[in-house]
Amino acid sequence: MPIRVNIDIMMARRKITLGELAERIDITPANLSILKTGKARAVRFSTLCAICRELDCQVGDILEYVEGEEDDKEEKESNNDK
Repeated sequence: MPIRVNIDIMMARRKITLGELAERIDITPANLSILKTGKARAVRFSTLCAICRELDCQVGDILEYVEGEEDDKEEKESNNDK
């Protein structure tokens, strides 16, 4: 996916664990893990706001557009068309 999630980098800088952040923003550790690993397909603005508040950062610090990276689904579909 062309969107890279850098929550782990910000968590390391702030010395906060996944469990602690999940508790602070009222989300399950499993759901935060899905977001952190880039497997999430969507994220609520309210969740982004809570993450930024707790990590004292901007949305651009945790989400990054990387040109040239394809979504696995898009890649599979383009391969099937050949």
